[in-house]
Amino acid sequence: MTSTTRLTVAQALVRFLSAQYTERDGVRQRLIGATWGIFGHGNVAGIGQALIEYGDEMPYHQGRNEQAMVHAAVGYARQSNRLSTHAVTTSIGPGATNLVTGAALATINHLPVLLLPGDIFATRPADPVLQQLEVPYAGDVSVNDCLRPVSKYFDRITRPEALIPSALNAMRVLTDPVETGAVTLALPQDVQAEAYDWPDEFFAERTWVVRRPGADPTELAQAVRAIRSARRPLVVAGGGVHHSRAEEALAEFAEVTRIPVASTQAGKGSLRFDHPQDVGGVGHTGTATADELARTADLVIGVGTRYTDFTTASGTLFSNPDVRFLNLNIAPFDGHKLAGMPLIADARTGLEELTGRLEMHGHRVADSYVTEYTEDKDRWEHRVDACYEADEPDVRPTQPQVLGALDAIVDESDVIINAAGSLPGDLHKLWRARSRDQYHLEYGYSCMGYEIPAAIGVKMAAPERPVWALVGDGTYLMMPTEIVTAVQEGVAIKVLLVQNHGYASIGGLSEETGAERFGTAYRYRAEDGAFTGAPLPVDLAANAASLGMRVLRAKTVRDLREALAQARAADTPTCVYVETETADTVSGPPPAQAWWDVPVAETATRASAVKARELYERHVSTRRRHLC
Repeated sequence: MTSTTRLTVAQALVRFLSAQYTERDGVRQRLIGATWGIFGHGNVAGIGQALIEYGDEMPYHQGRNEQAMVHAAVGYARQSNRLSTHAVTTSIGPGATNLVTGAALATINHLPVLLLPGDIFATRPADPVLQQLEVPYAGDVSVNDCLRPVSKYFDRITRPEALIPSALNAMRVLTDPVETGAVTLALPQDVQAEAYDWPDEFFAERTWVVRRPGADPTELAQAVRAIRSARRPLVVAGGGVHHSRAEEALAEFAEVTRIPVASTQAGKGSLRFDHPQDVGGVGHTGTATADELARTADLVIGVGTRYTDFTTASGTLFSNPDVRFLNLNIAPFDGHKLAGMPLIADARTGLEELTGRLEMHGHRVADSYVTEYTEDKDRWEHRVDACYEADEPDVRPTQPQVLGALDAIVDESDVIINAAGSLPGDLHKLWRARSRDQYHLEYGYSCMGYEIPAAIGVKMAAPERPVWALVGDGTYLMMPTEIVTAVQEGVAIKVLLVQNHGYASIGGLSEETGAERFGTAYRYRAEDGAFTGAPLPVDLAANAASLGMRVLRAKTVRDLREALAQARAADTPTCVYVETETADTVSGPPPAQAWWDVPVAETATRASAVKARELYERHVSTRRRHLC
């Protein structure tokens, strides 16, 4: 007879989660490393009580905003190579709906996170209950259904015994390198507290092996033929290189073949910036070197990339009429994009197989091609130097000079986190990534407010590393709340807070598209009603200090260098605050090297919009669909 243990559903779930492990390449680690939670009536007596009951088995972290807790869990998961993540529990109502943005970010970026929102009563003793969304046409809908389209797996546990298959399916999805993303188990508050006789086997340790599938022999042979016949091949390295820990395999592939390697935002750092084959970021925010190679490439080898519009310059970048695509990807959905030749395999395994075959044939690209991209890269690095250089150290820095000051003090152990605003463009063009995981850009969802909580998650996963959250004033005002969490937990993140009085990135885009920077500056209203008055007297440094963070103010380049050095050495949460140029001035980096499709008004009376539309139509005319 099967032995059982009587526990509540919440207690059983916590015990189950504490016994789940992943294993890849012989390394085993815990799958759910901790649980974040904000408690309300929908989870306090269920999951909350269970976390107290089994606190020695499941660590708990207190958050201030439900969305931010998901960001912290995602940061932890990415730093853990998707082999470990955190769970997030909330009450019903707004606590649950606050998860949606974080869930979308996780799923879009293929990063695992387990969401445990409370839900309305399954037994419906009272109808409606506090915070219940009443849906006249359906009795089984709650606000948690908002999480369905942004979750890779969703279930509502309306009976205790339903938890067993659902929890196992949840772990399957979290550990599947193709399917992983946000996983949601909605937990009615009455079911959480209900007791059941659980089979003890449910709580046994389980190890989920993360697969490294190899390539199909036919696809591999086709890929080798395509590479050997190409005269101007280019690798586009995406986030899948990092998820697979395929950086060394990519470096060996590049060294054997001498094929240049460009990178997406998610893939930057796949090769060190000084690797002979690294040519920098590709696409709208890429380098001139990489984008010119992309325009003339006859074979684009995508490794672990989704080919978003920034990477492809909205279908205008890969303009060689004979260009073909070879897509090494573990996900068939991405492997078939741009009518490419699919090579469905784990990135590391696939690269190793390609390298072995090509080395056997002695395949290398022509010396003239290597000379071309090497010299072009050298010219670009001189442009980076010029952007970073500050001839007058006692003046206020530009944004690129802020990055240059940071670049001068970091080493390969530092992690740089960013997600939105003008910084991603500057970083993709200019930042010199020194290690595989130094460059942590969330650009699948480009979610303002990600940086500070993600930095907490990264620091928890790698406590020995200096971790920097780079934020502008717009992003900071979205979500500074987790500074309190960093202070409470003693997580010594470093926040580099750049004040430019508005949405600098969208302000520039607004000007380019004929919208005249409307609504993008943080300024008083002028007499004509526009936001063109003096900058608002908002003291973000004082705000950060009021939340418990040590704050270092920098007014000049010289001040900034000193403050960054102090922050890097600090063992408590520390913020460096610096004011750069205002939102109605340029940030100073080289302009975009490729186009991005943001539709412009087709009819307008204002001259700026008319001119922008003419330029837009010229760009649109160069777009192509890759169909063969």
